[in-house]
Amino acid sequence: MSELMSQAIDLMVAGMGFVFVFLIILVFATLLMSKLVHRFGPPEPVAPARTPQRARPSAPSSVDPDTAEAIKKAIAQYRSRHKK
Repeated sequence: MSELMSQAIDLMVAGMGFVFVFLIILVFATLLMSKLVHRFGPPEPVAPARTPQRARPSAPSSVDPDTAEAIKKAIAQYRSRHKK
């Protein structure tokens, strides 16, 4: 039983060692590729300067009283139907 357990531990350590070495190689390969892309890759495009946004059209200065009353009633009706 002891020899079987020893083989199992050896196999586990070897497997974990291979995975660890593979991950270290992967990290260095990724770093190397990143440096190569930054050195030999195309330059990053320059972002255009921000342009001011267009002014939004303003609402009419005066609203018809009948229209204002209809809007108030519609809002009241909506709120009464959608109470939580």
